[in-house]
Amino acid sequence: MVVLVLLSEDPMHPYRMQQLIKSRRKDDVVNVARSNSIYQTIDRLLRDGLIEVQEKRMADLGPGRIVYGLTEEGKRTVERWINTMLASPAREFPEFRAVLAMVAGTDSGVVREQLERRAAALTATLAQLDEEMRQAEQFGLPRVLVLENEYAIAVTRAELRWVETVAADIGSGELAWSVDQLDELRRKHEPNLDA
Repeated sequence: MVVLVLLSEDPMHPYRMQQLIKSRRKDDVVNVARSNSIYQTIDRLLRDGLIEVQEKRMADLGPGRIVYGLTEEGKRTVERWINTMLASPAREFPEFRAVLAMVAGTDSGVVREQLERRAAALTATLAQLDEEMRQAEQFGLPRVLVLENEYAIAVTRAELRWVETVAADIGSGELAWSVDQLDELRRKHEPNLDA
């Protein structure tokens, strides 16, 4: 979608798209580590009729550049996507929630240690996000351009509080479990699928 959103600003060539994503720091939310991923996206969007070639620029040195723009269907797709993503929470499958669902089979000391490491990483992330917000203020950027940072700060702070609380609860013994106890519960309550 980021390619479509960029093309809703102006027609442009893929290299410019990649540079804008990086210069605007959107590479934190969109993976553009490999330049061919943008070209693959462009091929798909062309095939789906969401973008079109607007201009082929010849270069004196090096390869020419193809400039792409949105089709009318591409414009409608951007609008639908933004409206849907803003209004409806997506069913996502984050790795952290997945590992939390499986953590009962792990020693509580290991869980606590890893949560403390996560808390340190989250603290570093918050410091980086706060610095980015300070820089945005210095540049006089309008708030709408840093909404994703505001959101990331709010979510990271909430996760940090939760992680620190759970690690402390494990440390104090308020949250404790044993693999044997959980195995017994599972045997007692799970249906016998072998029958």
